[in-house]
Amino acid sequence: MSGMATLRSVIVTDVDGVWRTGVLFVLLLGLALVIALLPLTWAAGLIVGGIVLLVTLVRPQLALYLLIFAVPFGSLREVSMGGVTFGLAEALIALVLGAWLAKMLAAHELRPRWPPLTLPLVLFLGAILLTLPAALSLTPAAKEILKWVEVLGIYLFVANELSSHQALTAVGALLLAGVGQALLGAYQFLRQVGPEHFILFGRFMRAYGTFEQPNPYAGYLGLVLPLAVALLLWAVIEGKGRSRLQVSGLVAVVGLLAAAMVMSWSRGAWLGLAAALVAVSVVRGGRTAAVFAAVLGVIVLALALGGVELLPAALVQRFTDFLPFLSVGDLRAVQVTDANYAVIERMAHWQAALSMWTDHLWLGVGVGNYAVTYAAYALPKWPDPLGHAHNYYLNIAAEAGLVGLLAYLTLWMAAFYQAWKAVRSSVGIWQAVAAGVFGVLTHLAVHNFFDNLWVHNMYIHVAILLGLLAIAQSLDYSTYLLKM
Repeated sequence: MSGMATLRSVIVTDVDGVWRTGVLFVLLLGLALVIALLPLTWAAGLIVGGIVLLVTLVRPQLALYLLIFAVPFGSLREVSMGGVTFGLAEALIALVLGAWLAKMLAAHELRPRWPPLTLPLVLFLGAILLTLPAALSLTPAAKEILKWVEVLGIYLFVANELSSHQALTAVGALLLAGVGQALLGAYQFLRQVGPEHFILFGRFMRAYGTFEQPNPYAGYLGLVLPLAVALLLWAVIEGKGRSRLQVSGLVAVVGLLAAAMVMSWSRGAWLGLAAALVAVSVVRGGRTAAVFAAVLGVIVLALALGGVELLPAALVQRFTDFLPFLSVGDLRAVQVTDANYAVIERMAHWQAALSMWTDHLWLGVGVGNYAVTYAAYALPKWPDPLGHAHNYYLNIAAEAGLVGLLAYLTLWMAAFYQAWKAVRSSVGIWQAVAAGVFGVLTHLAVHNFFDNLWVHNMYIHVAILLGLLAIAQSLDYSTYLLKM
């Protein structure tokens, strides 16, 4: 009887194995037929997507590297559903965070490390959630809230999952993505590729990359350039043993990024970069600060002695043409011309945002609802809301009131403090990375006075940099120096 039972068990096991094999064969055959019937681009996308999915489940960090490139380039392929746009960046964000969660569940370790900026981020999220009852439309509100949830998620992932080596690989990817955008912008500038109203001097084109507009494009470059400058300073001044090839590579990166930013013709980005360079030199201190102070002193002295006249007239005009309008009280009385259009348009949106905030002091008109509410506050001749107020501080004050503005400023001060701590506690290349992030935060803080850089997935770029700060603070540098 026991022999018969054993035989029955073997037969059942074999049948079960054959059944599973058959099901797997049918699934693979069905997948092959689907791929064969799809258009070539869709089939290739499905195959590549499947490979990325399988690799990500094992190594979520690899999807993060792809996400770094998807931030600037992901907008090339997007799908819009219900007023919400989805692209490669959104898919990779979901993939990274989903794979990380699955990995923690599989290991029965749902206890991530909570890096220092977790609480300020959660507090800001709580502040904007309080504005939901005032929102006229929940779709843009939900989109804005999801944006900051993604920032928190990517920040936690980078701080928890990346080793120091993987983090430096991410730094390299950030620089390469920036170089790609710089080359694209240079091509647009020199070949005059773009809409007619971007033409400069009749023979060039304002660079805009894949960002549709020059200002966010230059803003993105400003989120990469201070990091490249900090690494170059480290390689030249303190990076003993660095090869000439490495230094030359960093010089090329800085040169390309800086040239592309000039080609964007974005004043806000130029001012942000100037502030970022000062911040990088000051926070690093030592010889770097001394050299920068000497160079800055020579420039200021040269300008004071008449050097302004040596600068191109177009550049001087670009920095001074807005000054007459700073004292204008009522924009409705200003004669709008081609020369002052951009300045007056931006000031009209500032005034609308300020009026929104005045009428809804504490909790604003609802997060993400600036454009929805704009019509009630628009000045004559300026009916288009443009999506935001061209000043993030006024924008968040209008949408989330004083509560939201204070929560945002608290988050930003905490980010600066963590960057400063990371510079002070780290050494070597990690000190350069921390100083570069400090410069990026400075650029973002200054440029956001003239625009809103929390667009085009640039917030994910910033979240990755904030995660790098957490890594810089967590490293054991006594061990790290021995490995160098």
